[in-house]
Amino acid sequence: MNRLHAIAAVVAGLAWPCGGNAEILAMLNYESKSADALKAFKSPAPGHTRQEGIAIIDVDPASPNFKKVVETVPLPPDLVAHHIFYNRDSSKAYVTALGKAELRVIDMAKRPFTARTVAVPDCEVGEDIVFSADNKRWFLTCMGSSKLIVGDAVADRPIQTIGLPQPYPHGVAIHDGIDRVLVTGTVRASDLGDAGDAITAIEASTGKVLSSHRVSKKPPPGREAPVEVAFVPGADPPVAYVTNMFGGTLWTATWDAQKKDFAVTEVFDFAAVKSAMPLEIYFNGKHDRLYVTTAKPGHLHVFDIGKNAGKPELIKSIATAEGSHHVAITKDEKLAFVQNSLLNLPGMSDGSITIVDLVKGEVLGSIDTLKDQGFNPNCIVLLPQWNHLAGH
Repeated sequence: MNRLHAIAAVVAGLAWPCGGNAEILAMLNYESKSADALKAFKSPAPGHTRQEGIAIIDVDPASPNFKKVVETVPLPPDLVAHHIFYNRDSSKAYVTALGKAELRVIDMAKRPFTARTVAVPDCEVGEDIVFSADNKRWFLTCMGSSKLIVGDAVADRPIQTIGLPQPYPHGVAIHDGIDRVLVTGTVRASDLGDAGDAITAIEASTGKVLSSHRVSKKPPPGREAPVEVAFVPGADPPVAYVTNMFGGTLWTATWDAQKKDFAVTEVFDFAAVKSAMPLEIYFNGKHDRLYVTTAKPGHLHVFDIGKNAGKPELIKSIATAEGSHHVAITKDEKLAFVQNSLLNLPGMSDGSITIVDLVKGEVLGSIDTLKDQGFNPNCIVLLPQWNHLAGH
């Protein structure tokens, strides 16, 4: 039994039944750090043997079990589990995989958690997944096969494969009100080369590819690597934000009802705050705050979008740790937990979780549970009773 499983076996019996204790439980999929990174460990760590899994960690600073692993879900060591997404009612969690043409689906009502395998044969390098408003369909981007897979979200099986004009799809967002899905064209999965510079609009109800839009001011090819896209909840007209990973910029795609298409524009350059590699996008409940992570050197940026959903005004950039990527936000929006690791890349794989007080805009501390074991977390969400979907 590896050390994470040993900790889980001891702590689970002590922590979980005690409903009166303070706790906030987070779900993190993890993998061993790179071989070069593991050389820095003075003594052998579990991560020296290639491992993957999902750890349930108590991340509440007020909990007696703070930083402890209370449960683990084993995963194959060659899965390369990447992202965790909840469906619309958070009844199921979906884990995408870079290494196999599979999804892992977790029933969040059953403990201990187990991951059921769903085959997605047309999908190579599964990245992001979003769900229709009625929770009946999912849309999965496949960066290696340049496909968008539509699935039955009740039976969890693929039902449609959509070929895309722009290669290397990564980010995906859906707006049921205008019957549109937006997909980013990012980078070749094998070496992060051949970066794209466009997003593609698709008719959600039919899967028909409608148009592509460059999110670059440079002559083609712009090599911007648009990576994530997300619609501002409730914005009228609809507005989606796009992060250019290599370009270091933030763009919007605004719906034009007369043309039934999008107009794109650059709205922020992270070079102005000496940050690079913008990645994830989140919103608060009032939809007047936008949160964006940058991986290099690692920040959580807070923008005011209350005056105009498509014109962000930077409020503060909060230093976290190298590789800042996904963020989990509590339902009361008081705390954010920033996962610091991007694809085991040198200089962007700290492996910690930074705790941020969103009210004060300050860092409260760090959770190094996985980092100290020789692992990198690849994604973080809170369990449904604590998790704010934050526009996802």
